[in-house]
Amino acid sequence: MASYQKENGDGARASGARPRARAEGLVAREVADETLVYDLESHRAVCLNKTAALVWRSCDGRKTAKGIARTLGEELGEAVPEEVVWLALDQLGRDGLLETRVARPEALAGLSRRELIRRVSLAAAIVALPLVTSIVAPTPAQAASCVPTGGACTLSAECCPNNVCVGNVCVGGP
Repeated sequence: MASYQKENGDGARASGARPRARAEGLVAREVADETLVYDLESHRAVCLNKTAALVWRSCDGRKTAKGIARTLGEELGEAVPEEVVWLALDQLGRDGLLETRVARPEALAGLSRRELIRRVSLAAAIVALPLVTSIVAPTPAQAASCVPTGGACTLSAECCPNNVCVGNVCVGGP
């Protein structure tokens, strides 16, 4: 996974970071107001809500968090606090959707994720908080597994071949 952007030479945290969205090895599709991203390397699926997706698409390597907040504001028609962007960048970095994870500015560095969410909630009641949800895709063996005879089931499709689901139990078929 990518590492955090290093502090500059005098020990100050890099607040002028210009995050870049990772593109290689990802497949992204928009579905309604969400963006689904599948990582071909880690076999993880990530779902971004509208706010998180806008932040991710705005990570072009040229804009700072402040610039991304401005872009979001234009897109959403509402002022977006920079903290919303930092919350999204934390989550996007954690899930490997940025080329390099970026460190928060010093003013926000000591805040826990919960404190940052609380701070953002107070400042941005009108803007949806960025939400990034991820799952790991099953291995082929897991995806192809079936419920053996005598196992619990709800549908016959869950049972191994030649078995059917009767009374929530897989039983040998005819």
